[in-house]
Amino acid sequence: MDLGLFSPIVHSPTLDSTVYFTGIKRRYETHNLSARLCYCAIIVSNRYVNTVDTFWRRGLGIALGAVVAIGFSGPRATAQSRSQDNEIVTSLTGGRVILHFAKEAILFAAVDQPVEQGAPPPRVVDVDSQHIAILFGASEWRSLADPKPIRMDRNIQRIAGRDPRDGGYGGEADPDLEQMGIEFLEKLRPLVSQLQRKIDFPADQPFFELVVIGYGPKNYGPEAWTVEYRITQQLLTSQENFWQTRILRPRFTQIYPPEKHAPKTLVETVFPSDAQGPTLQTLLEGNDPRFSGFRSDAKLSKALDLIIKGQAQKVEPSEAAELLRAEVPLLYPKQNFFLGKMEDQRGFAWILPPEEPVEKADKDDKNRPPEAPSLRKRPND
Repeated sequence: MDLGLFSPIVHSPTLDSTVYFTGIKRRYETHNLSARLCYCAIIVSNRYVNTVDTFWRRGLGIALGAVVAIGFSGPRATAQSRSQDNEIVTSLTGGRVILHFAKEAILFAAVDQPVEQGAPPPRVVDVDSQHIAILFGASEWRSLADPKPIRMDRNIQRIAGRDPRDGGYGGEADPDLEQMGIEFLEKLRPLVSQLQRKIDFPADQPFFELVVIGYGPKNYGPEAWTVEYRITQQLLTSQENFWQTRILRPRFTQIYPPEKHAPKTLVETVFPSDAQGPTLQTLLEGNDPRFSGFRSDAKLSKALDLIIKGQAQKVEPSEAAELLRAEVPLLYPKQNFFLGKMEDQRGFAWILPPEEPVEKADKDDKNRPPEAPSLRKRPND
């Protein structure tokens, strides 16, 4: 779908700035998120020049002013030289994640579905020895004063020193999740604060989102969460049209495991959330003809039957990986994707690494412990 620079938007009341959890503790519960509408293109801020002009198309929409188009090249860009150093730009990463919680392993595929041309792809960051996160939304920022992008998957303080099987927190929120959420919040705050012009962005839509996959403490087992960060704006001076932009504390929603006795199926999440369409689970249950070829293989046919029956947790990891690797290109033939695996004892491993060029790790990153697994190395097989 070619979204261009325009998009439909739905506005909802602003949420307050507290940490949201679906329960006091991790629990066996799945919350189905309602379909919501959010398409946003590049968001630009400049201290002195209003580089974002908004207007409605068909009653709803968002667009960029012409300054954005010329701000990076061409002779007319020199007209902005007085204030270029103060301009910051972010493009929203779009895509979907498909999760298969198989027998003693979690298989995941992330599909790159750009919100607009040139947006960064979904990226993976390891947040502790038991969890990884896939990043969507405002995952990369650029300043005209510095050509090197500011990436949200870089220089994140890894949560360490916790036995993944320890429990008994006694608080209102599991601290490993909250610590992870605050880590990204603190990295976002100075960036978002530079957005000082009015942004026509829906208050109920995440500006930045994590899909967290891993294993909970105290033998909790496999789990998955979405962690959503929203923004709010306040007009400070109407004469200069100066707005204060704040990032709100994250909202956590557990999307796996399901409630007790509920079917254990494939789990899928999308950013932006209105780009739903039929899920892979729905297509498999409907005997979509694109997957009929798998029936010729006895093992894969059995795996498909287990998934359709709501017993996806019984599928062997090797068969789950083979299915997922074959299914995604059939559904999204022209889109890049990567495939990985999480195991309770072995941690993270690539099955199909991303095609994005590998950047050299920062040798001066003192926050990264030597035992931290690399998410950028390609497999040796």
